[in-house]
Amino acid sequence: FAAFAAGAPLHDIRQGLRACPDIERALSRLNVGRGGPRDLAVIRDGLRQAATLRGILEGRGGDTLNPLPEGIRAALSALGHHAALVGRLDEALGPDLPLLARDGGFIRGGYHAALDELRTLRDESRRVIAALELRYRDETRIAGLKIRHNNVLGYYIEVTAAQADPMLRPPLAATFLHRQTMAGAVRFGSVELSELETRIREAAERALALELQLFDDLVGEVAARAPEIAQAAGGLAELDVATALAALAVECRHVRPRVDMSRAFRIEGGRHPVVEAALAARGDTPFVANACDLSAEEGGRPLWLLTGPNMAGKSTFLRQNALIAILAQIGAYVPADSAHIGVVDRLFSRVGAADDLARGRSTFMVEMVETAAILNQAGPHALVILDEIGRGTATFDGLSIAWATLEHLHAVNCCRALFATHYHELTALAETLPGLANHTMRVKEWQGDVVFLHEVAAGAADRSYGIQVARLAGLPASVTARAHVVLEALERDGGGRRTASIVDDLPLFSAVARPAPAGAATAGPSVVEQAVADLNPDDLTPREALEALYRLKGLTRPAD
Repeated sequence: FAAFAAGAPLHDIRQGLRACPDIERALSRLNVGRGGPRDLAVIRDGLRQAATLRGILEGRGGDTLNPLPEGIRAALSALGHHAALVGRLDEALGPDLPLLARDGGFIRGGYHAALDELRTLRDESRRVIAALELRYRDETRIAGLKIRHNNVLGYYIEVTAAQADPMLRPPLAATFLHRQTMAGAVRFGSVELSELETRIREAAERALALELQLFDDLVGEVAARAPEIAQAAGGLAELDVATALAALAVECRHVRPRVDMSRAFRIEGGRHPVVEAALAARGDTPFVANACDLSAEEGGRPLWLLTGPNMAGKSTFLRQNALIAILAQIGAYVPADSAHIGVVDRLFSRVGAADDLARGRSTFMVEMVETAAILNQAGPHALVILDEIGRGTATFDGLSIAWATLEHLHAVNCCRALFATHYHELTALAETLPGLANHTMRVKEWQGDVVFLHEVAAGAADRSYGIQVARLAGLPASVTARAHVVLEALERDGGGRRTASIVDDLPLFSAVARPAPAGAATAGPSVVEQAVADLNPDDLTPREALEALYRLKGLTRPAD
């Protein structure tokens, strides 16, 4: 891969690979007896293209990369040489191939003489009959001789009664067999005409049967070379992956990472390749690159606690570093300014929300099962990304679980990890856990709105800005305004220790409550309440009920 990114004939190879069909799929279909003529054509075209690519690499590639790197030499060796098979398939297969062999018509004309003769009889029977008729006229010297056909006699020779006498006597009688005498004509047959009729009638069936036999022969030859063909397909796949990664590195400014057996994890200017490409496709603002240092070396802090509001980019930051680690270990360049990554033996991810109701698992249960797998299996060389542990249960339960999980990752797993959370209380652990570093997503407030900077900085967030995000999502203004009031009350209360009193202070319908009139009694039912209490609906006629409503309405009118 690095060789291609460094300047091999990348464009020519990519163009050649685009013309390569899926050899492996076609070979599998032929091997299990489900292939057709088009699968043979795929084998032919793929192997031909493999020869073209081998020529490019041995020619221009050899000049650019001298000597060829080991990986490219291995891929070239796998491509092999298949000129004989390609030549036979090219000679045998016609230009327009049906999907199924039983449809026929896929063997090229001129490949098999017997098949060509059958096709001639099938497709050009009139011309063959006309030629035979002309020959019989020459042999008998009867210009009016005709070969005709009906459903009773099939093909027959017909002459007028006046011209029939020479054909009834030797030597013509030995060739032409009298079949029927009519009032004005005599009909004859011949062995040759009878055989021709049989061949014409059976030509289509025999042509298809012969084509299927030839198809089986071609499939048998392909099957005999299946290991070499599969090896060629593997070589093409290796070239495809290497050149695709090289083209991506050149186009998207990826860099070559340093990968070793240490526990380093230093990324400068890291980017999420998919999000970056999506932003570029929309013509949006450029992706904001961020650094990440989870190195577990002496004095390092391999565990990052990431706080910040929703929509600020926490999940993107977690995913991009996991993707960079994967790309580095498969031999690809990475979307960053520089990267030094120690080998990651296992990558664990606990991101997003999902349930498994078919097995009786709630969203929170699935979250806990996945977290348990991480805590029980992650080792010192693992990389872990965790997003919002403990959010599916009560606040203090979730905070406690997240707290204990963070301590376990630090003290027991000793792995490199990114832990995103909205539990700001966890940031206090940085004072007692030497391997834990607090980081946050930077934001700015402007005239009551939140501006997400998508930058990761050292420190801890003091707010989650959830209400602002809810407003961006389109919640009604009355709901977000009410949420602000409740939030302020909860914060004054010190985190909700006296929730009942807050509920009393902030009734649900406070937005529509009316102040009591001056001088009103502070106890006892109002006039309207007393009037309603005195009513007995079961004793009222419809007219009386209507009059009662008007009286109640009069009681609610403000005084003049």
